[in-house]
Amino acid sequence: MSGASPSRPPRDGRRLRPALVRAGIAAAIVLLGLATRRTPERFPGFVAEYGGDALWAALVYVLLSIVRPRASVWRLAFAAATVAFVVEGSQLLQWDWLNTLRATRLGALMLGQGFLWSDLPSYTIGVATAAAVDALLRERGTSDARPR
Repeated sequence: MSGASPSRPPRDGRRLRPALVRAGIAAAIVLLGLATRRTPERFPGFVAEYGGDALWAALVYVLLSIVRPRASVWRLAFAAATVAFVVEGSQLLQWDWLNTLRATRLGALMLGQGFLWSDLPSYTIGVATAAAVDALLRERGTSDARPR
């Protein structure tokens, strides 16, 4: 017996660790999301308008999957959608300290600036897409989580 668990391939360096794969995906999402905001003219109108929001929600999913790699796709999707919807709902709150935070570049990127109903479907699409990709990766064995 080689000592390797049957559910995990041996660590022989031929494959990136799942956390690194997810971190790379997160970085790609951030770069693409920033591109949709900085250079919207380079994207189709629909993508320029709603793509950043969908990518933001997908990023929430990926970050949660890094923190909880063994959580089921459904749990991660529910948690990511909940975070996205709560953050959007928080934009209805106009507390001074929260508005000061939102006035910073990082605060605006993380928390948004104004409530829009149209963001909710974008978040749903972003989370659903991230969950579908995660399910595919799990099925192909590129993830350290068991498919559920």
